[in-house]
Order: sequence, then C-alpha cells, then structure tokens
Amino acid sequence: MRLLVLGGTVFLSRAIAEEAVRRGHEVTCACRGASGSVPEGATHVPWDRTEAVPSSLVDGVPFDAVVDVARHPSWVRSAVAAFPDPHWVFVSTISVYTDDSTPGGTVDTLPTHEPIHTDEDVMSGPHVYGAMKMGCEQAVTEGASSSVVVRPGLIVGPRDRSGRFSYWPARVADGGEILAPGSPDEAVQVIDVRDLAAWLVHCAEARTTGLFHGTGRVTSRAEFLDAIADGVGLDGPDRRWTWVDQDFLAAHDVEPWDGPRSLPVWLPQPDYAWLMSVDVEASYAAGLGTRPLADTARDTLAWLRSEPDAPVAGLDRTSETEVLEAWRNR
Repeated sequence: MRLLVLGGTVFLSRAIAEEAVRRGHEVTCACRGASGSVPEGATHVPWDRTEAVPSSLVDGVPFDAVVDVARHPSWVRSAVAAFPDPHWVFVSTISVYTDDSTPGGTVDTLPTHEPIHTDEDVMSGPHVYGAMKMGCEQAVTEGASSSVVVRPGLIVGPRDRSGRFSYWPARVADGGEILAPGSPDEAVQVIDVRDLAAWLVHCAEARTTGLFHGTGRVTSRAEFLDAIADGVGLDGPDRRWTWVDQDFLAAHDVEPWDGPRSLPVWLPQPDYAWLMSVDVEASYAAGLGTRPLADTARDTLAWLRSEPDAPVAGLDRTSETEVLEAWRNR
C-alpha cells in the first residue's frame, strides 16, 4: 500500500507512519518537518499546508490511502481536493460533542457542534476546536471517494508532549502517600498512541468506512491507578492512595485535567461524565485492539527517564503534601 501521512513527526502522526513502515507499506510523510524528522523508512516531502500542494505528491504514482490529523478546515479541504481518490482515514476528536454529561454515548446518539468551516483560533472559545474538527470531518466525508472518521478520546503513552498521563507513572513510581482525585469508581478511558496508530493503519489497509470512537474500554479510577502501579513496579503494600473528593480539591485550588496545579486525567463528575465513558464496542468489532494499561505506564516511565526534558503536568510534591495535610485536618 502507498500511504500518504499528512504529518509524521509528532506523537500520533509519527506513530502512524512508524506502524505503516513496520508493516511494509510505502510511506510518504508530507509536512514542514519543523518538529523533527520522519521515521526511518518513510519518505519526507516538505509541505507547509498554508501553501499549494507540492507537485511531487500529485504527479507521481497515486496513493492508496491518506491519513490526516489536521484541525484546520481549509487544510483538509485542499488536501481532499488534491487527493480525492485514495481511501481517507481522518482523525477527529470526541470534542465534537456538545453533551458533556451522558456516559455511554455512541457516534449516533451524542449531539455534535455545528461545523465551522473557517480556520479559527482554538483559544477563542471552548467549542471552537470541536466545531472546526466537524468542518474537517464534513470536508472528508463529502469530498473523498471513501473514508473513515475516527474520534479519539485521551491519547497517551511515550512521546506525549502534553504531560497529562505522564504525571501518573512518574508520581506513582515515586511512591509514598499519593493524592487520588475524586472517587475510586469514577470512569477513566484512555488509549495508547501505538494501539490507535495500529488500528488507523488497519483501517487504511481494510478500507474501513464509517464513523467510530478511537479510545479504549472504560476502567475505574482505582483500576487505572492499580494498573499504573503494576506497570511501574509499585508493590501492593506500597500503594497508598488517599482519595480526596472533588469539592475539597476545588476549594483548595486544585485544577482538573491539565496544568501546573492540576491532577491530570481527572474531571469533575457528573458534569464531564461523557468524556471518559464513550461506547467503543463498534470500534473493537472493527479491529481495534488495546494493550494492558500497565504496559503503557511502564513504557511511558521509561521514556520519561530517557528524556529528562519531557513535560510532566500536575501538582508538584510540595503542593500535593499541603493538600493531603489539609484533607487530614479537615
């Protein structure tokens, strides 16, 4: 298969290119290359997507499939217009949904934002990113000869520059009393970047069509932390989770999800119950496979230790200790 990856240097798009090369496909990565090199075995064609499509991409042997992760509708429209015949695999997001609180939703039951077809600043409003992705989805489904659209949730694993999931393998590996946010039975749902990439390449190979969620099955927060502890080698007797409820965390200025004073991969309930509890059975039926979370935690910690400058979000140890002391003295 001749596969065109629009990207190929960072996190998911790089993992897609690596997986396709590993499977023996002829892989071309079209991107600026400003964020790094493409994987060994792939061909790099420089392309700034604000400019015209390079003639070398459109004049050669046709591609069999295209994978795109872009969020700018104009970029996707121009790429689909240049490559309408290959099978398209477009990576969208569950941020397209407007319903924040309904768990277990499917691609058919969850309402979505109205598409935005212009390129906007994603910081201009909470809905803009999802609405632009809807515009991208529409460009693909209406312009490509065949396509599949995958809406991932939280993508985790080695090379994740967000630092969100990375907080937990790093923190759990340090041991001691660990602040666990919310409730042990809250839903958590993530996917290893390598598993998502493998499935996206499978979708290109099989010319899968339709609309799917791209994340793993739901686990509880207690199971999430135990799996991370398994992966980083923290033995059962040393697992000292102290569960602190969300109202107390909010009162002590602990932020959810992301940021320097946050507990990542945690969101207040029930307001955001949907974000880590979407239905994925159709995705597994279409070939998605996921590794144990312990393996992801182990590999993420190894990556963090190999790259001291890798970002890790979340509370520093001093702030965590202060919140735990306040919890005990409440």
